[in-house]
Amino acid sequence: MIEIRELVMRLSVGGRAVTILDGVSLDVPGGQFVAVTGPSGSGKSTLLGLVAGLDQPTGGSVRLGGVDLGGLDEDQLARLRLETIGYVFQSFHLIPTLTAVENVAVPLELAGAPDPVGRARTRLTEVGLADRAHHYPAQLSGGEQQRVALARAFANAPAVVLADEPTGNLDSATGAQVIALLVERHRRHGATLVLVTHDPALAAHAERVVELRDGRVVADRTTGAAVR
Repeated sequence: MIEIRELVMRLSVGGRAVTILDGVSLDVPGGQFVAVTGPSGSGKSTLLGLVAGLDQPTGGSVRLGGVDLGGLDEDQLARLRLETIGYVFQSFHLIPTLTAVENVAVPLELAGAPDPVGRARTRLTEVGLADRAHHYPAQLSGGEQQRVALARAFANAPAVVLADEPTGNLDSATGAQVIALLVERHRRHGATLVLVTHDPALAAHAERVVELRDGRVVADRTTGAAVR
């Protein structure tokens, strides 16, 4: 489902070139749950952003479902993200002026899905927030906001879900609830799931763990975790 070949990302910082990713190659089959780990600055979040087509690499390629992201213009990338990718951010990224149900309905409306609000209510019910549908993000706890974000990410039943430190802003108990929901959503929908985390306990939920260090893959192992 995801094919990454010799991916390079360099940025100019203070007039000098800094290499964030250095020749990363990786294949993630459809339906697999992969955790990408590594210390801060190892390139984890950069890799996820490139897989989502949010940034352009300096070199190499990313293919999703056989589609080369490098060959798409901005409109085509936006359409691919809408139809193929669900993204969960560490800082939730909910629209503050919209209620929970309206936030979840946004991708459904953009995709032209029938009854977007009704479908959004169903997604909120699945994450245990049916009674919070008409609350605004500021009226929700951090854990509730992240559950809304999960409902939004899975709204269009995407083939790929990318989660960037989804429990990073939550306490350990709330984070455990969120990761359990994420794994359950993955099981139910069968999406390919790529989770970026620095937490070994979270990575242990995945079938496979890929470790980055200094922008390179230094380990790639299966865990034996049964997630289906």
